[in-house]
Amino acid sequence: MTLQTNETAKKRSARPPKIVIDAAELRHIEALAEGAYQRNPALADRLLDELGRARIVETAKLPKDVVSIGSAVTYRDETSGQEKMVTLVYPEHADISRDRVSIMTPIGVSLLGLSEGAAFYWDTRDDQRRMLTVIKVEQAGADAGEAAKGA
Repeated sequence: MTLQTNETAKKRSARPPKIVIDAAELRHIEALAEGAYQRNPALADRLLDELGRARIVETAKLPKDVVSIGSAVTYRDETSGQEKMVTLVYPEHADISRDRVSIMTPIGVSLLGLSEGAAFYWDTRDDQRRMLTVIKVEQAGADAGEAAKGA
């Protein structure tokens, strides 16, 4: 019986964490994914897969602890124990020197829609798999959020 319970727990932990997407952002994100097929089909597929499994909610119902465009996210790299804070933005507002990470990067796709406490993996550009845990999500103020979204 214990073996069966352990197997069930392993299967659960292998599932990707649940994600929630702001309905107001959905069309723009889908368009970005579709446009990326020529340049990076693997990333575009991953983003569309994430959108396909997401729960879509109206902006007013988006939980405050869920990563969306404009959110400041603190995460921990489980390999190194190092914590980092980034802001998730649309590609035109990305600036790695200011820790503004594009949704159209492997880590951006991985962060989108996660809530505090969720663990996820992402593959680096040099094909290393990393496990990260979302520690804290802060929603941007109205001005900062609109700038990140490009409105």
